[in-house]
Amino acid sequence: MVTARDLEALVKAVKLGEEIKPSQQAKRDVFEEYGIAGTFKDRILTAIYYDIWRRIGIIDRIAAQITGVQNVAILDPWLRAALRVAIEILVFEKFVKEPKYKDVKYTFINYFKKRIAKFLSDTTHPYVGMYFWELVDKIATYKWEPKGLIEKWEYRYMVSETIISRLLKLLSKEEVKAILREFNRTYPISIRVNTLKSSVEEVVETLKKEGIEPTVSKVVPTVIKFKGPYDFTKSRLFNEGKIVIQEEAAALAAIILDPKPGEVVVDMCAAPGGKTEHMGELMKNQGVIHAFDIDDLRIKRMEELLKRAGIEIVKIYKQDVRKAPKIIGTNIADKVLLDAPCTSSGTIMKNQELRWRITDKKIQELQKLQIELLETAIKLAKKGGRILYTTCSLFKEENEDVVETVLNKYKDAVRLVPLNGPYDPGFIPGTMRAWPHKHKTFGFFYALFEKVSETD
Repeated sequence: MVTARDLEALVKAVKLGEEIKPSQQAKRDVFEEYGIAGTFKDRILTAIYYDIWRRIGIIDRIAAQITGVQNVAILDPWLRAALRVAIEILVFEKFVKEPKYKDVKYTFINYFKKRIAKFLSDTTHPYVGMYFWELVDKIATYKWEPKGLIEKWEYRYMVSETIISRLLKLLSKEEVKAILREFNRTYPISIRVNTLKSSVEEVVETLKKEGIEPTVSKVVPTVIKFKGPYDFTKSRLFNEGKIVIQEEAAALAAIILDPKPGEVVVDMCAAPGGKTEHMGELMKNQGVIHAFDIDDLRIKRMEELLKRAGIEIVKIYKQDVRKAPKIIGTNIADKVLLDAPCTSSGTIMKNQELRWRITDKKIQELQKLQIELLETAIKLAKKGGRILYTTCSLFKEENEDVVETVLNKYKDAVRLVPLNGPYDPGFIPGTMRAWPHKHKTFGFFYALFEKVSETD
């Protein structure tokens, strides 16, 4: 049975989950503090914690209705966390939702009123605890009734209206439903073999000896998939740099760009370095890769990866890549990779917090940045050089719309190099898309350009 003290731990974990990323780290820290980690309750409370984050958009909408505020972001953060836990348990959890469990529900109402209200009073302000006490009865009697198709799908698939409505503009209802179902599927672990240090055969054989049944990708023959969990920190293959954690669709990017030994390559948004490392492999550690990024933590991870993998031709710049033409020059690169910052909407099955964080405003901001970055890529590439534009977004605004804008503006400087598989055609001829529901990999977009004349 979940106790009042367990609810207090959940409230604290949810509050810290807003501040600490990844949010599961906040959960682990609090569960250790409360002695929950590793006990029989860990699994139950962890499931509730993750259900809160998967359903957070709906939960916050209910909290806004109950409190009468337009946006729950203005509420005291401890109150916000307590409301989220109370709504999840009293409105959505089956063990208090069904009539036959009415005594259990009454017990939880008392827990929230006594333990959690007091916890809020002691932690933040007495008025906050009193206010929460008054709200508990409203939450307990609230009935969630979705209005219309999109709200029903929000509830069923735990994905926001912003995502659903944009997908419905691109695909049929049946295909959108298939993608939404895919977002709720547990994906296998995907790794890529570092061919400078090992072979697919060696890695497959080692994994089998560890009791794992691996499957080799038909799209990228150096990618291997298998069911988790897998402890990479204790893996000899990982620690010796023989494998790199990378999804199939992401691993295809460097293969499409096809950097050769001795070439000059620019990786525009490089960290944490999976594609940078892959290009270094394909170049057989010959030539140079200019890798730009601005995130300290991600750069550190890239440095660790490159060292582990034995890639020695990368020059790292902690700089906004839009300054790259002044730093390394224009018309200098044989190949340019722009794996652009995006909503990452094609990776929701891995990044649960994205289900409710993607907004129309954010998409517009990212599109503006993506266009600027692609324009920078054109400046960096030499005549005859190639530029690969990729995102892990499903939205047309971040993919074909960006490509179309740049092609119209630079029609005398660049042309599209047609991509004819292995995935599906994009909405502009010559571009390509990986779809989660069709290809069982992350959603991905690819557009390959060739520079046909020099630019200023």
